[in-house]
Amino acid sequence: MLTQTHLIMKKIALITCCLTVAIIFIAAAKKDAPENTYTIEGVWELKHQYIFENNEILDTLYNLDGYRQVKMYSKGKVMWSRFNPTDTNEWFGYGTYHVVDGFLEERLEYASNTMMQIIDTVQVFKFELEMDENNYSQISMDEKGNRYNSENYKRIE
Repeated sequence: MLTQTHLIMKKIALITCCLTVAIIFIAAAKKDAPENTYTIEGVWELKHQYIFENNEILDTLYNLDGYRQVKMYSKGKVMWSRFNPTDTNEWFGYGTYHVVDGFLEERLEYASNTMMQIIDTVQVFKFELEMDENNYSQISMDEKGNRYNSENYKRIE
């Protein structure tokens, strides 16, 4: 009986040791693996926008001749500027951003007078984020989580 108990204890110790080593390797692999290999840091230009219906792309809105919108992300800060040749208003904004769990959140600290009349600086803009190395889309959703619009950017730097 003592020998059988001894063998069972050895098996339990061996299994426990193997499981511990496996857990350590899995934890180390997860720690070393990048969560997302792409970064939003850089300079981006608006290519076009999508309009969604029932979470499907309904239409694509291309920029008018001369229209330009650029966003810059660096070290937690975001700045954007828009030029529309048919609009005499200035459009720009500056603030902070962070990306968490596939969502981009931007908070304006200040902006052009025209923009400040539309929003206030406590508003957080939250977008679903889809990206690859040279493109990203910030997707606006309604209160039910349905997509209704996206701005689609290409990396220019």
